[in-house]
Amino acid sequence: MERQMYHYATVSKALEELASKGFNTDFNLDEKRIVEHPDDFEIVHIYRYEGESDPGDEATVYGIKSKSGEKGVFVAGDLSVGEISATKVLNDLSIKGREN
Repeated sequence: MERQMYHYATVSKALEELASKGFNTDFNLDEKRIVEHPDDFEIVHIYRYEGESDPGDEATVYGIKSKSGEKGVFVAGDLSVGEISATKVLNDLSIKGREN
């Protein structure tokens, strides 16, 4: 499936729109699944918000689909995170997807 990037004014609006498209699972509540089984997930939608005055305001909204068909979202804050996190795994999947 080809990944799509949309422009939403805010993170809240992006989450609203993704929910209307069936992305209802909050993967932030089960981050461990993404970390332990990254190959079970595909990034379908992605949008990055950059803080104009404060890098701490940066966020990335991922619309994710699992191999079983479950659709949900993951919202990542500042990308300067530790080695083992869902944010790192999703960032790696995003890069991998661009290589295909």
